[in-house]
Amino acid sequence: MLSHNGIIILFTLLIAVMASIMPLPLSVDVFRPDWVLIVLMYWCMALPGRVNIITAWVMGFLLDVLLGSVLGVHAAAMAIAIYIVAENFQKIRNFSIWQQALITGVLAALYHLVVFWLQRFLIDATFLSSYLYPVISTIILWPWVFYLLRKVRRHFSIK
Repeated sequence: MLSHNGIIILFTLLIAVMASIMPLPLSVDVFRPDWVLIVLMYWCMALPGRVNIITAWVMGFLLDVLLGSVLGVHAAAMAIAIYIVAENFQKIRNFSIWQQALITGVLAALYHLVVFWLQRFLIDATFLSSYLYPVISTIILWPWVFYLLRKVRRHFSIK
């Protein structure tokens, strides 16, 4: 059974999933930030014992189902990115918020490249530069998401 703290974490992840699948105009959709990745990165840095690679894989698998992509593509990419965060969370925590934003951008780029490589291997996808546009919006949004989730964590005393 989930504790009160676990329900809050799950709720933030579900909001991120909803933001990832909600319809947007095509001109804006190419810049859609990686909401699930950002939220997972925050919780993995804040509570690495509770949010980890398994959580990332499950959330990625859920994205695969909801987005209609090949099963396991987003799950594998999300797990790889969160593995890097989980292994280096103590170092990343000590960086300034803008340095963390750049690290988030690098991990978002890795996430998109892994998704592309797997899709290229499985369904012969072609690379478009627009695959990496979400990296820009992810970098820009990281400080606000970080401060919002930190406020949520402190308000609900999530440990």
